[in-house]
Amino acid sequence: METAHAWIAEWQTRLEREQSRLPAAWITAIARWLVGDHPETIDQMDEARQAIAHKSQEFCYSILKQRYLNVSPDTAYRRLIRRLSNLVLLRNKIRTWVALSRDRHRSTIDVVQEIVQEMLHSDRYLQRQITWIAQCTDDRRLRNLLIVASVEEYCLRPIRNQPLLVYRFVNYLRRSQRGGVTQVPSSNNIRLVSAEVSAGSEADDDVNLIDTQTLDAYEHDREFAEIQMLRQAVERDFCAYLAENVSELASHWVELYLKGYSQDEIATRLDIPIAQIYRLREKISYHAIRVLPLSKPPNWSQAGSKFPSRNTVLVSPAKNGRSFIAA
Repeated sequence: METAHAWIAEWQTRLEREQSRLPAAWITAIARWLVGDHPETIDQMDEARQAIAHKSQEFCYSILKQRYLNVSPDTAYRRLIRRLSNLVLLRNKIRTWVALSRDRHRSTIDVVQEIVQEMLHSDRYLQRQITWIAQCTDDRRLRNLLIVASVEEYCLRPIRNQPLLVYRFVNYLRRSQRGGVTQVPSSNNIRLVSAEVSAGSEADDDVNLIDTQTLDAYEHDREFAEIQMLRQAVERDFCAYLAENVSELASHWVELYLKGYSQDEIATRLDIPIAQIYRLREKISYHAIRVLPLSKPPNWSQAGSKFPSRNTVLVSPAKNGRSFIAA
C-alpha cells in the first residue's frame, strides 16, 4: 500500500494548500475518499492503470471542489439534481416520456429525483461508496457532501457514449410501466411481460435484465481496454528487450511489422537485403519463444493469459489485428 499512502499524502498536501480553511479532519477524510476503498490494489496496477485511477481522482475532486465543498448539504443536493437534469440527452428522453404518459404535470427534476433516490437505496456501487464514506469521516455534513459528489461522478460515467444515468432512466421507465396493456387480446388470458425476473426470495430483490445487459457490455468494453493496454505494454517490453539483447534493428523490425508492413517493405525502409530480414525474423521468433518466457515480467504472463491464442508468434496484423506473442 505504499503507493496509496503516497497518494493520500499528496492529496493532503494539495488540499491544505488549496482549501486552507477546511478542518484537518476534513482534509484527511477527503484524501482517503479520493484514493478509494481498495487502496491495496493500487500497488498491483501497472503505470497505465495507475494513470487512469489518478485521472478519476482528479475528476472526483473537481466535482467536489466546483459545486459542493463550500455549501450546505441541502444546497449541494439541489445542485446535484439540477446538474443531472440539465443533461441534454436525459432531459429530452424524460420530456418525451412525460408528454406521452398520463401524468403530464411531472417535471424533469421530479423524475431525476426519483431515479437518484432509487439508486441510493438499491445500487450496490453507491451502497459501497456510502459505507466507505462512513469509514472516512464521522462528520455528517461532510458525509452528505461526499455522497452527493460520488453520485454525480457515478451518474456521468460513460457507457456506450451515454451517461450511466440514461440507462438508469430506461430501467426506471420500464419498471414504472410494468404490467401496462395497450391492446387486450381476444382470449381471456393476458400475459404480463416484465423487464425484471424475480430472484425467488421473499425480499424484493428483482434482477433487471436490461440493467444486466448494460453492465455486461460495460464490463466487456472495460476488459477489452485492459487487454489493449496489456498488449501495448508487451509491445514496449519486447521492443526494449530486443534493443538490449539483440539489436536496435530487431526492435525497429517489430515496430514496422506491427504496423502492417510486409517483409519487402521492411527491407526497403531499413535499407537492408531481404535475406537479412528473414534471418532477423527467425532470430526474433527464437527469442520470443525460447528465451524471453524464461525471464518474462508479470505483464507478459497477464497478457498471455488474455490473448486469444497462446501459440501465436508475431501474427500478421492484416489478419488478426495488433496481436503478438503469447508464451
